[in-house]
Amino acid sequence: MQTMTLKNKNILLGVCGGIAAYKAVELLRLMKKAGADVRVVMTQSAQEFVGETTFRVLSENEVCTGLFNTNEASVRHIEWASEADAVVIAPATANFIANMAHGMANDALTTMLLAVTCPVIVCPSMNTHMYENLALQRNIDIIEGDGAFVVEPGSGELACKTTGAGRLPEPGLIFDRVLGALTRKDLKGKTVLVSAGPTREAIDPVRYISNHSSGKMGYAIAAAAEKRGARVTLVSGPVNLDPLFGVETVNVESALEMADAVLDHLDESDVVIKVAAVADYRPEDPKTSKIKKKDQDPGQKSLTLSLVENPDILRLAGEKKRHQFIAGFAAETDDLEANALLKMEKKNLDMIAANLVGVDGSGFGSDFNKVKLFFRDGTVRDVPSMEKERVADALLDEISTRLT
Repeated sequence: MQTMTLKNKNILLGVCGGIAAYKAVELLRLMKKAGADVRVVMTQSAQEFVGETTFRVLSENEVCTGLFNTNEASVRHIEWASEADAVVIAPATANFIANMAHGMANDALTTMLLAVTCPVIVCPSMNTHMYENLALQRNIDIIEGDGAFVVEPGSGELACKTTGAGRLPEPGLIFDRVLGALTRKDLKGKTVLVSAGPTREAIDPVRYISNHSSGKMGYAIAAAAEKRGARVTLVSGPVNLDPLFGVETVNVESALEMADAVLDHLDESDVVIKVAAVADYRPEDPKTSKIKKKDQDPGQKSLTLSLVENPDILRLAGEKKRHQFIAGFAAETDDLEANALLKMEKKNLDMIAANLVGVDGSGFGSDFNKVKLFFRDGTVRDVPSMEKERVADALLDEISTRLT
């Protein structure tokens, strides 16, 4: 099973001379926490912004600051390059990108880079006008054409007081791209459609019917599928989660909107994984103005809502199924296996992931989940309680095997 760790991975972190060099310290910390062995290579100008000692202490490795100022100087760049599983350049300056694009070997970092054969992730960071310069953009096109993965910089106010693109991506995003670079691409060429989160069914402009779904499980599956090389569309109800890198996200509110979005993308999808907790019912007559107490009869102590059934999105997808592998989720309070198998049969699914709600460390709002996977061929897989990212990988492992 694939896991969201860097255990036993050797990562080369190249740090160039820019004000964002301090963010490389946090990136180093994230990669170390994930189990990676990180070796740091600093340019001379990088040392003007962050000291070598900081990276040496946090990496627990000697830091390379030049070709000839270490005990094993003359071959260090070849040894480290050959042992690396991935290289990350953060921040990458305009000067470094120009040297990389044209195969220059004028310091330890550029020399080492010429010898690597592993994935290279480049994270530009510079003044907005420098980033927009046509020569810089040509150089980025060159290194991308040579196989490097370039993480586009963020936008905002920069240290030089300009506003625009050029901010180093946040360490968490860079870390995510490192994970992606080291994930096998067993879903490459596939299109995956995921639904996530709750729906909100309006009672009036300020009230709605919803549920406790956080969207974390669906987002974890979408993120994992993207790392495996799939083209991913995520149909998301209202959640408090960061957008996913590389994932087309369609934001919706109601069950009717979610049904339209899912069915619009159904035909183009190879895999459909419906994780969203869709409201089964919606108010029949949502009000256009806020319902106030004074509008009720004077002694009336209750409010009656007339509800109508929402479309069963999973059943509709199963009815329209042609070539797709369709998976659903079932949150149950009792009779887990019987209810899950019945739902899989009635909705023409290939797989259903079932879990009991109300169990500590699992389900709605938790960062963990414990599910049982039931397949149409009769196979059953128990996935013990673990982080939802790991549950997502366990689920995709099973689906990927069946697609091939």
